[in-house]
Amino acid sequence: MGNLPKRNPARSVTIAIAQINCVVGDLAGNAAKILEYAGRAKAAQAALLLTPELGLCGYPPEDLLLRDGFYRDCEAELGALASRLGRLGGIDVVVGHPHQEAGRRYNAASLLRGGRIAATYCKHALPNYTVFDEQRYFASGDTPCVFDVGGTRFGINICEDTWAAAVDSEGEAAAAPLAARQAGADVLLVLNASPYHMRKQGTRYDVMRERVAETGMPLVYANMVGGQDELVFDGASFVLSAEGSVACQMPSFEEALELVCFEGDAPRPGRITPELPVEAEIYQALCLGVQDYIGKNRFPGVLLGLSGGVDSALTLAIACDALGADKILTVMMPSQYTAAISIEDSREMVRKLGVRYEEIPIKPVFDAFLQSLSADFAGLPPDATEENLQARTRGTIMMALSNKFGSIVLTTGNKSEMAVGYATLYGDMAGGFAVVKDLTKLWVYRLCRYRNSISAVIPERILTRAPSAELRPNQTDQDSLPPYEVLDPIIVDYMENDMSPADIIDKGFRAEDVQRIVELIHRNEYKRRQAPIGIRITQRGFGKDWRYPITSRYREPYE
Repeated sequence: MGNLPKRNPARSVTIAIAQINCVVGDLAGNAAKILEYAGRAKAAQAALLLTPELGLCGYPPEDLLLRDGFYRDCEAELGALASRLGRLGGIDVVVGHPHQEAGRRYNAASLLRGGRIAATYCKHALPNYTVFDEQRYFASGDTPCVFDVGGTRFGINICEDTWAAAVDSEGEAAAAPLAARQAGADVLLVLNASPYHMRKQGTRYDVMRERVAETGMPLVYANMVGGQDELVFDGASFVLSAEGSVACQMPSFEEALELVCFEGDAPRPGRITPELPVEAEIYQALCLGVQDYIGKNRFPGVLLGLSGGVDSALTLAIACDALGADKILTVMMPSQYTAAISIEDSREMVRKLGVRYEEIPIKPVFDAFLQSLSADFAGLPPDATEENLQARTRGTIMMALSNKFGSIVLTTGNKSEMAVGYATLYGDMAGGFAVVKDLTKLWVYRLCRYRNSISAVIPERILTRAPSAELRPNQTDQDSLPPYEVLDPIIVDYMENDMSPADIIDKGFRAEDVQRIVELIHRNEYKRRQAPIGIRITQRGFGKDWRYPITSRYREPYE
C-alpha cells in the first residue's frame, strides 16, 4: 500500500444506489426520477444516494455534447435539482452530468448537498474504444473529489477511471482510484454507464477487484439500466468489500434502489441477486432493448413479417414478451414457394401468443413486377434477381403498413446473415429495428430453446426443419452457405475476435471456407451500412464496434 493514508473508521452510514433507466435528452424527466429515488432513499434512512454516469442527461448523448446549449440546459436542470433536493432535506446525492467550464467540456459528477452544488468531479480517463468515443467530446480532469458523510470519506470515480489500467497498461495501477485514496477516501463510489455484452459481469468483477486490491478501499459500482439505440445497459450494480468479496449484488435489466450500510469503511453484507444463466441474460437484454427503443421513441406498436422460420419466431417471442401481444401485428406473406408447414407453424405460434395476424399473398404483386420488367428481362434466365424481387415485394408491403399505421417494422435478420450478405436490401432488410442482428444463427436456435423452456410458444417443427428463405423450389440456406456450425465460428473468430484468416485456418477450418466467408464479410459492408440498427449483445457488433471501409482493396493473406 506504500504511502497511502491510514483510514479512520467511523460510525455507520447508510448509502443508497439508484440503478435507474435514463432517457437521453430528457433532462426534466431524468431529474424527476433522481428526485423520486432520493425521496425513497431518505425515507429508508439513507444519508447518501449514488446515481449512474451522466444520469441527468442519459448516456451516450453523442453529438448533443457538441452543442453549447445542451450544457447550459444541463447546468440549469442540475441547479434546479439541487434546490429541490435541498427542500427535501436530509440526504446528499451524487449526480452524473456534462459540465462546461473555461471553454472545456467534461464528463462530471457533482455532490448535491443542502440545496447547492457542493463539489464537482471531472472524469480523468476517457474511453475511446469499442462503442465509446468520449475523447471526441470531453477533456480529462485531474483532481480527486473526496467528501465526508457521517464520518466516512467517499471518493468519486466515473466508469473508465477504474478501467483505464486494464485497457491501456495491464499490470499498472489505475491513477484515478489511487488519487482518491491519496486524498483521504475510505470508500470509492463509481458512477457507470457500462453497456451490456454477454458474460460482461465477470469481467467487471475482475477489474474492480484489481482496483480494490490496489487501493485497499471497498468499492460501490452503480450502473445505468435500460436500452439506448443499439446499446443495452444491464444495471447489475454491486458493492465490493476491501477484501474483494461481493457484499451486495443488485438485479440485472431492471430499475432498483438498494441500501448498503457501511460500518466505517466496511460494508455490511446485503442482498445478493443470483447470476442469470447466459441464455436468460441475453434474452432479457433483447427484451429490454426492444421495450425501450419502442417506448422511448413513442411508437404505438410494431409490425413483424412472419416466414415460418426460426429468426422471425424468436423475434416475435421477444417482441411479445417485451411489449405485450396488443402492440404487435404479424403479417404472413406467402408466395408460390412458401411451404404449407411455414403457414401452419406461423398460425400456430400467433395463436399461442394471442397476437394479431394477417395473411397477404405476394404473388399478384410479384407477377405485376415481372410483367412490368418482362421486356427488359426477355431471354434471360431466372436468377437471384427474381428471388430478391420477392423479398422486396414483402418489404414494400411491410413499409406501406408502417406508413399507414405508424408502427415500426422489426426486421428479423441475424448476425450470420448480415455478415455474409444473405439478406436483401429493401427487402427483408427493410424496417426500423433489428432485434436479433447481433445473434449468430446458432445463438438464435439456442435462445429459441431457452424461450420454449419457459413456455412452449415456438413450434418444434420450426426448430427442427432445415432453414430456408423459400424464394425458389426446395431451397435451403446451405445451398448458398456453409453449415452454420462452420459459418458461425469463422464469423466470430474473424469479426469479433480479430483473428487473421491464417490463424482461423490453423484452428482446423478449411481454407476455402475461411477465404469465402472473409471475402463475403468485406464485400457486403455496403449492405450493413444500410441495415437498421439492432441490439448489441456481443463484445463486437456490426455498428459502433465495426468500422471497416466499404471501398478497400486490402485483403489479409491466408497463409
